[in-house]
Amino acid sequence: MDLDPFVGIRIFHEYLIANNILLLISFITGLISIIVAVYFYIYVSKQKVGTSKMKEISDAIKEGAIAFLKRQYTTLIVFVIILTVILYFFIGPETSIAYVIGSLCSAFAGFLGMDIALKANVRTANAARRGLKRAFPIGFYGGAVTGLAIVGLAVAGLSAVYYFFPDPEIVLGFSFGASLVALFAKAGGGIYTKTADIGADLVGKVEMNIPEDDPRNPAVIADNVGDNVGDVAGMGADLFDSYVASVVAAMIIGAVTMELGALLPLVFSAAGIIASVIGTFFVKAKKKGSPGKALNNGTYITCFLFALFSFLIVYLLALDMGIFYAIISGLVAGIVIGITSDYYTSIDRTPALRTAEVSKTGAAINILTGFSYGSISILPPLIGIGVATVISYHFAGIFGIAMSAIGMLSITGMIVSADAYGPIVDNAKGIAEQSRLGKKVIQIADKLDAAGNTAKAITKGFAIGAAGISVIALLVAYTEIVGIKTIDIMNPFVLAGALIGIAIPPLFSALTILGVGKNAFRMINEVRRQFKEIPGLIKGKTKPDYAKCVDIATKGALKELILPSVLAVIVPLIVGFVLGVEALGGFLAGSILSGLIFALFMANSGGLWDNAKKYIEEGNFGGKGSDAHKAAVIGDTVGDPFKDTAGPSLDTLLVVMSLVASLFAPLIVKYALIR
Repeated sequence: MDLDPFVGIRIFHEYLIANNILLLISFITGLISIIVAVYFYIYVSKQKVGTSKMKEISDAIKEGAIAFLKRQYTTLIVFVIILTVILYFFIGPETSIAYVIGSLCSAFAGFLGMDIALKANVRTANAARRGLKRAFPIGFYGGAVTGLAIVGLAVAGLSAVYYFFPDPEIVLGFSFGASLVALFAKAGGGIYTKTADIGADLVGKVEMNIPEDDPRNPAVIADNVGDNVGDVAGMGADLFDSYVASVVAAMIIGAVTMELGALLPLVFSAAGIIASVIGTFFVKAKKKGSPGKALNNGTYITCFLFALFSFLIVYLLALDMGIFYAIISGLVAGIVIGITSDYYTSIDRTPALRTAEVSKTGAAINILTGFSYGSISILPPLIGIGVATVISYHFAGIFGIAMSAIGMLSITGMIVSADAYGPIVDNAKGIAEQSRLGKKVIQIADKLDAAGNTAKAITKGFAIGAAGISVIALLVAYTEIVGIKTIDIMNPFVLAGALIGIAIPPLFSALTILGVGKNAFRMINEVRRQFKEIPGLIKGKTKPDYAKCVDIATKGALKELILPSVLAVIVPLIVGFVLGVEALGGFLAGSILSGLIFALFMANSGGLWDNAKKYIEEGNFGGKGSDAHKAAVIGDTVGDPFKDTAGPSLDTLLVVMSLVASLFAPLIVKYALIR
């Protein structure tokens, strides 16, 4: 009697599906990540705060951050309610429930990350009084709370939603909720932080010639608050969004291409979580070691472990090895993007050094040089994404493209941990300076901060690249949902859609940067007023009105983010209902291409200008107060909204528009004017 050699494998697969074993494993892994995040949260919370002056400064930062987040969530809840009602009546009650759960998970991940950052900053500064080895783990474990909470909530939330609603297209609602919160958090937080940063820099550094974190500067508390609401809550929600979007896109494609296809993205994401959890325990700085090297070691170990776990999953489930190759191609593309961002933004690399040197001739050449290097930096990541897309398609078809996105985002837990470390130690440095802890402590804080700046630059590039490959997967998912095989650019309606799509990222960037400019104008005038009208302020005899600057940054940020956020939802719907599903596909393709270019350029050039300025501040080319320094500060001021507002917000914009297209696709197919 002939025996089917694969009968055992099929029985094993059927057992896994029938008993939801893979789903249960994914859910439990998500919970493990959350539990480890809670462990790190408790560890950081138990550390000593320090002097009464340090506590006073920390409390002021916390008060401003919480006030901003409350106002932001109050505004956001209106959008959530409106869209919940729309989804309930036009798409389905299950999708609306998934949308609410995704919104809550994303908001909670951002809040938790910011809460621990507000605890870790002052504790890191206090620990720096006893050396780098004591301070580093507090800063990193504070960041790890954000990283592990994000991936834990994402995988646990997705697993739970899919258990109750076993349809990937319903799970799209979860991703849409995460994306909309991320757009508010990243754009709003970015406008806030750059409003404060520009006000503090242009008046404090350039006009009054005082240090960046000088307590006499009225905008200094708002600036420190901005690090938390923009770089922790904002970036955390941003990567939560990209992470969830990549998993959902792969689930949709997998459901129609292979057995276990809808569950595999969750399984591989769970493997990435375990790798990240293990990797965090290998991040240790020696007494005289480099914090940056410690962060890199954790990332390398996480990458290696994920590759190993992925191979074991493919082997144990008897999957096609093409899936493994697709995942690895995405992982390698992520590493390429990280290396590129590191080269073009690091303080000790040629682009930053050259930009610092030409600052001796003035701000114009500084800006032109930074612009040029930022433009060059676009090429390697786009080649990496393109190669990963081709390789993954070759080995595993359209499902492979989606799985390469999973590969790139698999190490999100570690990447976000390193990213959130950045603003924590940045705040720690500010608290150390404002509390007058002494030169030695500030030098340790500077060393921690330098590693954090590089980590933040790498993460921005990684987030943009990850979103890029995620939205390519979402575009494939959209074509599956609406049933179109190709997007014909010679079709006039498709071409019209593509042209509109190309225009949206620069339009969004312009609106957010104009928002920063308008709000920074108000901030600059307020800082100047206080220096002029408050007697004894510049001599340090009286305290500035910090609360007024925090209020200006908060109100302006929320006001300026509404129009860009509404456009992200409305424009894809208009294109779809007026020009049809194929034109909407062209719109998504056009927005992806221009969005990636703008996002990578702005993130890298902004980071480059920032580190060119820092290099001069270290005493090179005349040091602080020199003409070169003033020119570099102006360049950095141009780069601030590039790297912290418009650039990293674009990847969220692309995901939101892609999800809107996929969610409303059934209605567009039915009611579009052109079909």
